[in-house]
Amino acid sequence: MSAPRLAIGLGCRSGVSPDSVMALIEDACLRVEGEVIALYTAEEKQAELALDEAARRLRLPLVFLPRSLLKAAAPKAVSVSVRVLARFSVPSIAETAALAGAGPGARLVLPRISADGVTCAIASCDPASSLE
Repeated sequence: MSAPRLAIGLGCRSGVSPDSVMALIEDACLRVEGEVIALYTAEEKQAELALDEAARRLRLPLVFLPRSLLKAAAPKAVSVSVRVLARFSVPSIAETAALAGAGPGARLVLPRISADGVTCAIASCDPASSLE
């Protein structure tokens, strides 16, 4: 049996450091087993250089998802940030990005964790349904 394929969803405050992003991703990956296929976040985060740098260091694609896909994944989210809900109309950027990136059969295997202005969640996916 092959290892589960994982989608990592990320959210962050403006101007976070690449080291903060990397530290949280490393922490998250220690909590679950599987093969990470990509990093996912909201398209509004395209200017966040720390996310690009983390993806480069990890040699993983960074996929920016439209808000419509995040909203579609929102019913499966388990965490709610009042600030994120007011600003982006989804309960958690990290969770909805992980779920949307993982595809229709996605399930959270690590709900949102956060540190130093960064949030991270991991969803397991069907290899044929991810949005790489």
